[in-house]
Amino acid sequence: MDAEAIVKELRGTYGTGKTKSYEWRVSQLKALFKIAENHEKEITDALYSDLSKPELEAFIHEISMMKTACKLALKELKRWMKPEKVKTSLTSFPSSAEIVPEPLGVVLVISAWNYPFLLSLDPVIGAIAAGNAVVLKPSEIAPATSSVLAKLLGQYMDVSAIRVVEGAVPETTALLEQKWDKIFYTGNGKVGRIVLAAAAKHLTPVVLELGGKSPVVVDSNIDYKIAVRRIIAGKWGCNNGQACISPDYIITTKENVPKLLDAMKQELEKFYGKDPLKSGDLSRIVNANHFQRLSKLLDDNKVVDKVVHGGQRDENNLKISPTILLDVPEDSLIMKEEIFGPLLPIITVNKVEDSIQFINAREKPLAAYLFTSNKKLEEEFVVNISAGGLLINDTTLQVALSTLPFGGVGESGMGSCHGKFSFDSFSHKKAVLRRSFAGDVPARYPPYTTGKARFLKALLNGDILGLIRALIGW
Repeated sequence: MDAEAIVKELRGTYGTGKTKSYEWRVSQLKALFKIAENHEKEITDALYSDLSKPELEAFIHEISMMKTACKLALKELKRWMKPEKVKTSLTSFPSSAEIVPEPLGVVLVISAWNYPFLLSLDPVIGAIAAGNAVVLKPSEIAPATSSVLAKLLGQYMDVSAIRVVEGAVPETTALLEQKWDKIFYTGNGKVGRIVLAAAAKHLTPVVLELGGKSPVVVDSNIDYKIAVRRIIAGKWGCNNGQACISPDYIITTKENVPKLLDAMKQELEKFYGKDPLKSGDLSRIVNANHFQRLSKLLDDNKVVDKVVHGGQRDENNLKISPTILLDVPEDSLIMKEEIFGPLLPIITVNKVEDSIQFINAREKPLAAYLFTSNKKLEEEFVVNISAGGLLINDTTLQVALSTLPFGGVGESGMGSCHGKFSFDSFSHKKAVLRRSFAGDVPARYPPYTTGKARFLKALLNGDILGLIRALIGW
C-alpha cells in the first residue's frame, strides 16, 4: 500500500469537482444501500466469524441502521446541500447573506471492530453526502468484515474517489502520516490520542468517537422487570457488552439491591438459559487479548469475592457469561477503565441523589442512563450530568434517532455524527455575503472627518435619531 499515492489520486479526483455534484453523491449513496440490500448474508456471516454476533443483532444493530442512514441521506440530501439564508444588518445594507455547505476535500475514516460494518459505513455515508473523497480503514481486529468491506466497496463504489485500505498498525500509521482534510476515528482513547497527535502536525480537524464508563442510575420507584430487561438489552444484548454505549456500571441504594439483583437474575436466565456459555444469543469476546484483559479485571484480588451472578468462562471459545459484581471498591481495576465486556459492577450509595456526585467525580462518559419515576431527580440528572448523551428509563436507544447528535464530550470524544450531524461533520460552513454597487457609503473612506465619525458612530450604535442628525448636518 502506498498511502501517499492513494491520497494523491483521490485529491486529483476531488480536484475535478466530480464528488461535489448532487448526482455523484446520490449514485454513491445508492451503491452503499445496494451493498447492504444485496449482501446481507455475506455481511452477517462475516460478523459471526469475527464476533459470533447473533444474526438478529447483526441485522438490527448494523445492517438495518446502515440502510436507514442511507435512506435518510438520499431523502434529505437536496435540503442539506441548500445554502441557508441568514439575516444581514444595517452595516452591510443593501446586501444578502447565506451559509453555503461545502465538502472539506479528502477525508480518512478509521473504524472500530465491535460494530465493524455500521461503524465503518455510517461515517462514510456522511462523508459522501457532504461531497468528499474518502479512504476507509476498517479494523484489522474484525478481519472477515474488513475483507467483505474491501471487496464490496471495490465492486460497487467509484474507486477513483472512495477507497478501502486494509491492514494493521503499519498501514494505519502510514495513513496518519498523510495530510487529510478531516479524520474520523472510532475506538479507544489511547489510539484516539495517537490520531489527534498525528492530525495536529497538519492542523487537520478530527472527530473522535471514543467511549468511557457509562453509568446506569436505578431509583426505587420503577417497574423493575421492564428496567432490568432494558439494562440487559443494552449490556449483554449489545455485542455482549462490547459496545461504547453499553452500561458500564450500575449505581443504586443499598435498600434497592435485593429487588434489583433478583429481577436481573430472573431475566438473565429467561434470556440466556441456565448455562449462558452455550447460548447462541451472546456474542463471544473478540479475541484472546480481550479475553485475558477481562479475565484480569475479574481476577483482581479486590473484586474476586464480589461476583454475585455469573463469572463462568470458556477460554477455548472466548466466552464469558453475563457477570454481576456487587460493591466493588472504587480503586479496583474494573472501576478504573472502560469494561467493554459482559461484566457489570453495582455500586451502592446511601441515597439515589448521591449518584450525581459519584458520576461527576469521574471523566465524562459517552452515555448516562437513569431509571426513575421521580421528575425532580430526572431534571437534576439532565441539568447536572455532562455526558455525550442521556437516556431516561432505557439504554442505548439514543443512537437510533438520527435527529439527535451522537458523540462524546471530554474524554469520551469530540465531534458528532448521525443524520445531518454526519453531513455537517464533513462539511465546511462557508460564509457568503453578497452586495451590489448601490448604496455605497462615503463615510467609510478616508479622509476621516468629524461628520463622518458622527455618522458611522450613529450607524454602528443603531442610533436612528443620531443618524438623521448626522445626515442633515445637525
